[in-house]
Amino acid sequence: MSVSADAACRNADTAAADTTAVLPVLGADVRVPLATGGEIEYAALDYAASAPALRRVWEDIAAYAPYYGSVHRGAGYLSQLSTDLFEESRATVAEFLGCRPDDQVVFTRSTTDSLNLLAAVLPADTRVYVFETEHHAALLPWRGHDTTYLDAPPTPRHAVAVLDEALHAAPKGPKLVCVTGASNVTGELWPVEELAAAAHRHGARIVLDAAQLAPHRPVDIAELDVDWVAFSGHKLYAPFGAGVLAGRADWLRAAEPYLAGGGASRKVSRRPDGGVEVEWQTSAARHEAGSPNVIGAYAIAAACRALTEAGFERLVEREQRLIARLRAGLAEVPGIRVLSLFGDDAPRVGVLSFVVAGWNSSQFAAALSAEHGIGVRDGLFCAHPLLRVLLGAEEDGPGECGSSSLDAIRVSFGVGTPDEHIDRFLGAVRQLVRG
Repeated sequence: MSVSADAACRNADTAAADTTAVLPVLGADVRVPLATGGEIEYAALDYAASAPALRRVWEDIAAYAPYYGSVHRGAGYLSQLSTDLFEESRATVAEFLGCRPDDQVVFTRSTTDSLNLLAAVLPADTRVYVFETEHHAALLPWRGHDTTYLDAPPTPRHAVAVLDEALHAAPKGPKLVCVTGASNVTGELWPVEELAAAAHRHGARIVLDAAQLAPHRPVDIAELDVDWVAFSGHKLYAPFGAGVLAGRADWLRAAEPYLAGGGASRKVSRRPDGGVEVEWQTSAARHEAGSPNVIGAYAIAAACRALTEAGFERLVEREQRLIARLRAGLAEVPGIRVLSLFGDDAPRVGVLSFVVAGWNSSQFAAALSAEHGIGVRDGLFCAHPLLRVLLGAEEDGPGECGSSSLDAIRVSFGVGTPDEHIDRFLGAVRQLVRG
């Protein structure tokens, strides 16, 4: 297939020319105005919300765009090419995630969509177990089920023990555990393998929210022994609008389609009583009704290839160096408290949240942007219960992200972040606090 072959050759040349751990991203040369006058190169330090797209991902999309055609629906050349590209993207994602032979990869709109899809296909009477520390995307989809919300654990070992105890006391029947791989607030890594072992020891299944983990660490379904993985393309250096749910196929095949429509159906016929009889697909297409987001799927696959070729070992080594620099720099500024659930020594990815004594977080973030051209996140990060635990506060304010007086500042970075942006951020924080 010519488009894939051309893109592969071009990507190999790009990877060979890249001698650093930083992968080029779109927007790296964007300049923004300052309230103090003049312009400055924008420092994007909000990767945990949406990471900038890799330049090579965008180039792959551009190479495919002229060959755009319907998927699974046409006999023409472009339709066949697009169908092949879509299914090759599925295979690439499966390889990236270390999927087992019988696993399915379903393309969705986002992590939120993926977890809502899984919630929709759970067998009747499934009991769900989820820590209150989860992002809302993983906390809220289970409300229509018998759900146990577990308190925030002070250590990874405590998290495993609490889950083990809860599952031990559970009655017989289907059970599902939902857990994050890396916190979108503190960046701390969760003990996924140990939690998966506890779940399976009691006959439960487990779904991993890898939205913050996959951009920073390799995620291997078989090695972690999780049943499903969910993540979003826009956090994995691909554009908005596509996500993935990958894992065991049996519950997906047994349930009614998440959406009813073309593509999900294998055969539709009229019944004698005038109704409609439907035979649904048993493949991933069962939950991909409608014309699929081929460009979104292809972009995710391109990002998976780019990260794999760059080598996670090299990327992680650099990230840890920047984390250490960031934490050391903030520790020198009086009045700053870095938020942590598991403690300072906990392993983490490039996500860090903090509060500044005497400052409203939204005002501090606004000053970073207006005076220094630095983009960070402020608010409750769509993890309201966790923020209240970390800040030791009761319910406060209307609750929507960024609209409460109870909030924090989050700085997050990734493979496209230059060292200089971390240094500029630390300098700006020192200037704002001391000035």
